[in-house]
Amino acid sequence: MANMIQPQILKLIKTNYDNWSIQVKVLLGSQDLWELVENVYTEPESPAAEATLTVTQKSAERAKKVRLQALRVEFENLKMKATESISDYFSRVQTRTNQMKRNGEAINDVRIMKKILRTLDSKFKYIIPAIQKSKDLSEVSIDELQGSLQAYEQDINISSNQAENLEQALQSKMSIKEDSRRGSGGYRGRGSFRGGSNFQQGHRRRY
Repeated sequence: MANMIQPQILKLIKTNYDNWSIQVKVLLGSQDLWELVENVYTEPESPAAEATLTVTQKSAERAKKVRLQALRVEFENLKMKATESISDYFSRVQTRTNQMKRNGEAINDVRIMKKILRTLDSKFKYIIPAIQKSKDLSEVSIDELQGSLQAYEQDINISSNQAENLEQALQSKMSIKEDSRRGSGGYRGRGSFRGGSNFQQGHRRRY
Protein backbone atom coordinates (compact mmCIF):
# COMPACT_ATOMS: atom_id res chain seq x y z
CA MET A 1 0.00 0.00 0.00
CA ALA A 2 1.52 3.27 -1.11
CA ASN A 3 2.18 5.86 1.53
CA MET A 4 -0.08 8.89 1.23
CA ILE A 5 1.90 12.07 0.77
CA GLN A 6 0.57 14.92 2.90
CA PRO A 7 0.81 18.31 1.20
CA GLN A 8 2.95 20.91 2.91
CA ILE A 9 0.84 23.68 4.42
CA LEU A 10 2.31 27.14 4.79
CA LYS A 11 2.94 28.29 8.32
CA LEU A 12 0.44 31.01 9.09
CA ILE A 13 1.99 34.43 9.65
CA LYS A 14 0.64 37.97 9.49
CA THR A 15 1.42 38.46 5.79
CA ASN A 16 0.34 35.16 4.18
CA TYR A 17 -3.21 34.58 5.39
CA ASP A 18 -4.75 34.53 1.87
CA ASN A 19 -2.40 31.85 0.52
CA TRP A 20 -2.60 29.88 3.78
CA SER A 21 -6.42 29.87 3.80
CA ILE A 22 -6.56 28.66 0.17
CA GLN A 23 -4.24 25.73 0.93
CA VAL A 24 -6.21 24.75 4.04
CA LYS A 25 -9.49 24.89 2.12
CA VAL A 26 -8.10 22.69 -0.67
CA LEU A 27 -6.71 20.18 1.82
CA LEU A 28 -9.91 19.91 3.87
CA GLY A 29 -12.04 19.82 0.70
CA SER A 30 -10.05 16.88 -0.66
CA GLN A 31 -10.91 14.96 2.52
CA ASP A 32 -14.59 16.04 2.60
CA LEU A 33 -14.06 18.02 5.81
CA TRP A 34 -14.63 21.53 4.59
CA GLU A 35 -18.40 21.39 5.25
CA LEU A 36 -17.68 20.91 8.95
CA VAL A 37 -15.77 24.15 8.93
CA GLU A 38 -18.46 26.10 7.07
CA ASN A 39 -21.33 24.67 9.09
CA VAL A 40 -19.99 24.79 12.62
CA TYR A 41 -21.92 22.50 14.89
CA THR A 42 -22.89 23.94 18.26
CA GLU A 43 -24.01 21.50 20.88
CA PRO A 44 -27.04 22.86 22.75
CA GLU A 45 -26.73 23.28 26.48
CA SER A 46 -28.67 20.89 28.61
CA PRO A 47 -31.57 22.30 30.69
CA ALA A 48 -29.72 21.42 33.88
CA ALA A 49 -26.61 23.34 32.81
CA GLU A 50 -28.72 26.35 31.79
CA ALA A 51 -30.53 26.35 35.13
CA THR A 52 -27.22 26.18 37.05
CA LEU A 53 -25.90 29.14 35.02
CA THR A 54 -29.02 31.20 35.81
CA VAL A 55 -28.68 30.52 39.54
CA THR A 56 -25.01 31.50 39.46
CA GLN A 57 -25.78 34.74 37.66
CA LYS A 58 -28.54 35.65 40.09
CA SER A 59 -26.29 34.90 43.08
CA ALA A 60 -23.55 37.10 41.63
CA GLU A 61 -26.01 39.94 41.02
CA ARG A 62 -27.40 39.63 44.55
CA ALA A 63 -23.91 39.72 46.07
CA LYS A 64 -23.09 42.77 43.96
CA LYS A 65 -26.18 44.62 45.23
CA VAL A 66 -25.34 43.80 48.84
CA ARG A 67 -21.78 45.01 48.35
CA LEU A 68 -22.98 48.21 46.70
CA GLN A 69 -25.37 48.94 49.55
CA ALA A 70 -22.53 48.55 52.06
CA LEU A 71 -20.34 50.91 50.00
CA ARG A 72 -23.14 53.50 49.91
CA VAL A 73 -23.34 53.46 53.70
CA GLU A 74 -19.56 53.80 53.98
CA PHE A 75 -19.63 56.72 51.53
CA GLU A 76 -22.32 58.55 53.49
CA ASN A 77 -20.37 58.07 56.74
CA LEU A 78 -17.12 59.45 55.35
CA LYS A 79 -15.85 62.51 57.22
CA MET A 80 -12.53 64.33 57.23
CA LYS A 81 -10.40 63.71 60.30
CA ALA A 82 -8.90 66.66 62.20
CA THR A 83 -5.37 65.37 61.55
CA GLU A 84 -6.03 64.46 57.91
CA SER A 85 -4.74 66.47 54.97
CA ILE A 86 -6.91 67.52 52.02
CA SER A 87 -4.91 65.21 49.75
CA ASP A 88 -5.44 62.20 51.99
CA TYR A 89 -9.15 62.88 52.39
CA PHE A 90 -9.73 63.27 48.65
CA SER A 91 -7.84 60.02 48.09
CA ARG A 92 -10.02 58.23 50.64
CA VAL A 93 -13.23 59.52 49.06
CA GLN A 94 -12.07 58.65 45.53
CA THR A 95 -11.18 55.11 46.58
CA ARG A 96 -14.68 54.55 47.92
CA THR A 97 -16.44 56.10 44.89
CA ASN A 98 -14.35 54.02 42.48
CA GLN A 99 -15.45 50.89 44.34
CA MET A 100 -19.06 52.02 44.06
CA LYS A 101 -18.72 52.59 40.31
CA ARG A 102 -17.24 49.11 39.82
CA ASN A 103 -20.32 47.70 41.52
CA GLY A 104 -22.74 49.54 39.26
CA GLU A 105 -23.31 52.86 41.05
CA ALA A 106 -23.84 55.89 38.82
CA ILE A 107 -22.17 58.63 40.84
CA ASN A 108 -21.07 61.89 39.23
CA ASP A 109 -18.37 64.39 40.21
CA VAL A 110 -20.83 67.02 41.47
CA ARG A 111 -22.23 64.60 44.03
CA ILE A 112 -18.70 63.70 45.13
CA MET A 113 -17.65 67.35 45.51
CA LYS A 114 -20.78 68.23 47.49
CA LYS A 115 -20.06 65.31 49.78
CA ILE A 116 -16.49 66.51 50.34
CA LEU A 117 -17.49 70.12 51.08
CA ARG A 118 -20.17 68.91 53.46
CA THR A 119 -17.74 66.78 55.49
CA LEU A 120 -14.56 68.86 55.70
CA ASP A 121 -12.92 69.56 59.04
CA SER A 122 -14.10 72.67 60.91
CA LYS A 123 -10.91 74.58 60.08
CA PHE A 124 -12.27 74.94 56.52
CA LYS A 125 -15.59 76.48 57.63
CA TYR A 126 -14.73 79.92 56.24
CA ILE A 127 -13.68 78.76 52.77
CA ILE A 128 -16.66 76.44 52.15
CA PRO A 129 -19.31 79.22 51.75
CA ALA A 130 -16.91 81.18 49.55
CA ILE A 131 -16.45 78.21 47.22
CA GLN A 132 -20.18 77.49 47.11
CA LYS A 133 -20.98 81.09 46.18
CA SER A 134 -18.17 81.66 43.68
CA LYS A 135 -18.06 78.30 41.89
CA ASP A 136 -20.62 76.32 39.92
CA LEU A 137 -19.64 72.76 40.83
CA SER A 138 -21.01 71.47 37.52
CA GLU A 139 -18.28 73.48 35.80
CA VAL A 140 -15.47 72.59 38.21
CA SER A 141 -13.40 69.40 38.23
CA ILE A 142 -12.54 67.46 41.36
CA ASP A 143 -8.86 68.28 40.79
CA GLU A 144 -9.64 72.02 40.70
CA LEU A 145 -11.60 71.83 43.93
CA GLN A 146 -8.79 69.91 45.57
CA GLY A 147 -6.27 72.53 44.42
CA SER A 148 -8.32 75.39 45.92
CA LEU A 149 -8.68 73.60 49.24
CA GLN A 150 -5.00 72.68 49.35
CA ALA A 151 -4.03 76.35 48.82
CA TYR A 152 -6.28 77.36 51.71
CA GLU A 153 -4.86 74.52 53.82
CA GLN A 154 -1.35 75.80 53.18
CA ASP A 155 -2.34 79.30 54.35
CA ILE A 156 -3.84 77.80 57.52
CA ASN A 157 -0.65 75.88 58.24
CA ILE A 158 1.52 78.97 57.71
CA SER A 159 -0.67 81.08 60.00
CA SER A 160 -0.72 78.33 62.60
CA ASN A 161 3.08 78.05 62.56
CA GLN A 162 3.47 81.82 62.88
CA ALA A 163 1.05 81.93 65.82
CA GLU A 164 2.86 79.05 67.48
CA ASN A 165 6.24 80.75 67.04
CA LEU A 166 4.85 84.01 68.46
CA GLU A 167 3.39 82.19 71.46
CA GLN A 168 6.69 80.45 72.12
CA ALA A 169 8.55 83.77 71.91
CA LEU A 170 6.14 85.40 74.39
CA GLN A 171 6.41 82.49 76.77
CA SER A 172 10.19 82.63 76.59
CA LYS A 173 10.18 86.38 77.28
CA MET A 174 7.83 85.97 80.24
CA SER A 175 9.98 83.17 81.59
CA ILE A 176 13.09 85.39 81.45
CA LYS A 177 11.31 88.19 83.32
CA GLU A 178 10.07 85.77 85.96
CA ASP A 179 13.55 84.36 86.47
CA SER A 180 14.89 87.91 86.81
CA ARG A 181 12.33 88.78 89.48
CA ARG A 182 13.08 85.64 91.44
CA GLY A 183 16.81 86.36 91.31
CA SER A 184 16.40 89.94 92.61
CA GLY A 185 14.02 88.90 95.38
CA GLY A 186 16.32 86.14 96.50
CA TYR A 187 19.29 88.50 96.77
CA ARG A 188 17.39 90.95 99.00
CA GLY A 189 16.24 88.13 101.20
CA ARG A 190 19.74 86.81 101.65
CA GLY A 191 21.06 90.31 102.40
CA SER A 192 18.42 90.85 105.07
CA PHE A 193 19.28 87.54 106.65
CA ARG A 194 22.96 88.36 106.75
CA GLY A 195 22.24 91.83 108.15
CA GLY A 196 20.12 90.36 110.90
CA SER A 197 22.85 87.92 111.79
CA ASN A 198 25.45 90.72 112.08
CA PHE A 199 23.13 92.75 114.28
CA GLN A 200 22.66 89.83 116.62
CA GLN A 201 26.41 89.23 116.82
CA GLY A 202 27.09 92.91 117.68
CA HIS A 203 24.35 92.92 120.25
CA ARG A 204 25.97 89.91 121.98
CA ARG A 205 29.36 91.66 122.09
CA ARG A 206 27.96 94.66 123.95
CA TYR A 207 26.57 92.37 126.60
